[in-house]
Amino acid sequence: MNKKLYLVSLGCPKNLVDSEVMLGLLEQDGYTVAEQPEDADLLLVNTCGFIGSAVEEAVDEILTLAQHKINDPAKFLVVTGCLVQRYGDELRKEIPEVDLFVGTEGVSQIVSLLDNCETGCKTQLKIIEKPFLMDNSLPRKISTPLHRAYLKITEGCDNRCSYCMIPSIRGKLRSRTVADLVSEAKRLADSGVREITLIAQDLLAYGRDLDRKTDLISLLNSLLLETDIPWIRLLYLHPSRINKQFLHFISDNPRILPYLDIPIQHTSGRILKLMHRPYDSMLLENILSNIRVILPEASIRTTLMVGFPGETEADIEEMAVFMLKHRFDHIGVFSYANEEGSKAALLPDHVSEEIKKERYNKIMELQAGISHENMQRFVGTVEKVLVEGLSGETDLLLEGRTRFQAPEIDGCVYISSGSTDRGEIVDVAITKAHHYDLVGEIVVSEE
Repeated sequence: MNKKLYLVSLGCPKNLVDSEVMLGLLEQDGYTVAEQPEDADLLLVNTCGFIGSAVEEAVDEILTLAQHKINDPAKFLVVTGCLVQRYGDELRKEIPEVDLFVGTEGVSQIVSLLDNCETGCKTQLKIIEKPFLMDNSLPRKISTPLHRAYLKITEGCDNRCSYCMIPSIRGKLRSRTVADLVSEAKRLADSGVREITLIAQDLLAYGRDLDRKTDLISLLNSLLLETDIPWIRLLYLHPSRINKQFLHFISDNPRILPYLDIPIQHTSGRILKLMHRPYDSMLLENILSNIRVILPEASIRTTLMVGFPGETEADIEEMAVFMLKHRFDHIGVFSYANEEGSKAALLPDHVSEEIKKERYNKIMELQAGISHENMQRFVGTVEKVLVEGLSGETDLLLEGRTRFQAPEIDGCVYISSGSTDRGEIVDVAITKAHHYDLVGEIVVSEE
């Protein structure tokens, strides 16, 4: 039987890996991927439920696919992921068009859950109690371009930030073993992957639930020794866990990209304390100072939240001064959103949506100027660029990324001259810089 599947994966790269595992399992069960929902027998949405905007996006996508089921009742509509784990009972009542809701821990059981549901009653909700942790034995269908992939090293989180619901949705920290991760990395390398991006809620917490000898550095050492993947990128480094030993390790191993994703969230000590972030502006100053000394060429990405309860104009001014001093290369700015069940939701002095928007615009405008000035330093240099393929802007250009640009979240390099294959790492002479993107020409060897 030729069964067809249409999959929508929402949210972060960690969620995408779950989608890839489910896709691998379903392909083993005989499904092939349909390009359009109207051509599919199974409609699957893997949802994010982290913040309000993600919830709205997920519900809109579910309702869109539900319309296809109304038009063709033979289709099977399944919703999985964080939104289900958080709001499963309400979803089952509000969207009866869905046949099966599956929480975050049901990833590896998707085939059996589907089989049982197809022969049972309609609109089932499956919240698996046993915590899920993927391993290398599970099939995984990579959905990113073949030259790059994500490697999810942990599940869950032990941090207790007052605004975040991830621990209640995803559970406690669970780390995969070094051997298991190396096996998966080898398989990715054999398939042609040139860049792996390590992902987790908190990369530097890796191994804290395992033995004392297991940490992020020991994992990276094994990946360096046992694979030949040229680019290893790290996403999400909790500020409180960054030390000189770790920075020196990156400096000594050029295959680990000098790209540091350090979400500081705020710079006001008072607000950080309300957020339950275990550091202050002095610790941040020390970290950034150490980075500039040990890894002077590093690109630093961070995230900032504006409009947290109790935040004042003085706090925003302090944030702006901090940004001007440290001149981050990339910043993601978010407006605080009240999350049901979070400790922050119970705090007094909530900030109005109008003021949040003003503060968001102020910080974004400031960062745009900083980014534009930072990017000028690349003009006249030759940078290694991983070529992604034809540009999304025009087929007349190639597009790629330097070591300092992460896939999907940062800018890119438009290659205006020269040709090469997708997935190749080439030297590019940078000729122009915009606010977030670069323009350059492939350097032709004289040999």
